[in-house]
Amino acid sequence: MKDKIRILIIDDEVNSTQIIRKTLFKKGYSVTEENNSSKAAELINKEHFDIIISDLQMPVINGMDLLKMKPRDAIFIMITGYGSIASAVESMKQGAFDYINKPFSMEEFCIKVDKAAEKIEMSKKINELKAVIEGEYSFGNIIGKSKKMLEVFELIKRVSQINVNVLIEGESGTGKELVAKAIHNNSGRKNKPFIAINCSAIPENLLESELFGHVKGAFTGATEFQKGVFEQAHGGTLFLDEIAEMPYNLQAKLLRILERWEVKPLGSDKIKKVDVRLISATNQDIKKFIEEKKFRIDLFYRISTVSILLPPLNERRDDIPLLVNNYLKKLSFKLGKKFNITSDTLKLLMNHRWAGNVRELENLLEQAAISANKNIITINEFKSFVKEDEIMNSMDNPEATSLDEMEKKYIAKVLIDTEFNKQKASKILGIDRKTLYKKIKEYNIKTK
Repeated sequence: MKDKIRILIIDDEVNSTQIIRKTLFKKGYSVTEENNSSKAAELINKEHFDIIISDLQMPVINGMDLLKMKPRDAIFIMITGYGSIASAVESMKQGAFDYINKPFSMEEFCIKVDKAAEKIEMSKKINELKAVIEGEYSFGNIIGKSKKMLEVFELIKRVSQINVNVLIEGESGTGKELVAKAIHNNSGRKNKPFIAINCSAIPENLLESELFGHVKGAFTGATEFQKGVFEQAHGGTLFLDEIAEMPYNLQAKLLRILERWEVKPLGSDKIKKVDVRLISATNQDIKKFIEEKKFRIDLFYRISTVSILLPPLNERRDDIPLLVNNYLKKLSFKLGKKFNITSDTLKLLMNHRWAGNVRELENLLEQAAISANKNIITINEFKSFVKEDEIMNSMDNPEATSLDEMEKKYIAKVLIDTEFNKQKASKILGIDRKTLYKKIKEYNIKTK
């Protein structure tokens, strides 16, 4: 890792920078030296250095000025002359990681540099894990490479660019709110509010106020003015989850808003214009609700200019290894240890009937990780959740499979499925071709 850490040494004394450069080079660091502080400032602005080491007293531009130029993610070590403790302390206040007084031993100096390098490496690991948590895929935390999910991704891409109302249908736990957020974040409204409410979780007598707002004194308990979610989401996106559960009498009022994009708070005679992109979702058979006169057909047509159907996890089992891999990385970061999973346990998860879909899978994985004696998740952690015959059918290979091994097998399978077309494979994997070539080389995957 040291060869990947770039260090810039700045001092107007040539002998000093040469000695430091040679010492750090022997330790494996990538080192650049500069004796002109003006040129050093240009280097800091043009190139990326992980660690910047600078003398305090120099002509033209001093070390304190260079410290103010450093990028936020770079570490700065100040070299100060004998008796300049006050200056050293001031440099720490201004953002220096550490300082060292002249004259110093190279052993002492290298210890400080190694500590800085350790912090850089740790920050990079944390950022990598954060990238996993936040998702490196095109659509936030939505993960999948199955044909059905790739079709969903394409539909999200298209619908994000047009200002139409969207209805997302799918079983509980399939990720409907994630899709809504993905549409919002890939649209021209991404810098405006994303407001979400669950229509089934709010009592009927409060839902109307929640949707449209109210003025002070509109009803008992209305002690102050409150904006409704349509006003709160002005300019952005409003997500109405479980819209099929909305009371029938409120559906007519919602329909009027969608026809004119005007709201009138309870107790007020003032009409307010709103600019909102409506995304609705339901886990119910909404067409059956229409037949049973529980949902208005005219409202259905208003909210479903475009419909997105999310497949249940049982219909996209090829995505389970990818989902497990991703969530175990999250758990590794959250719980502070790297989790692996045995191959028979992974087979068990792929064969299990998931009533709660992705949400259930994540919940069971977290419970298993917490209850596991070691960092290897085995079938034993799932015995209370699955049937005995499922366990027996899965126990054919008790060897532990690391996340790296899972990734290697997955990449190899995708390459075979695409007949080694790197462009198609990288698209399915959700990575660029440069990263794919790197993974092929790293895992020594045969491509012929």
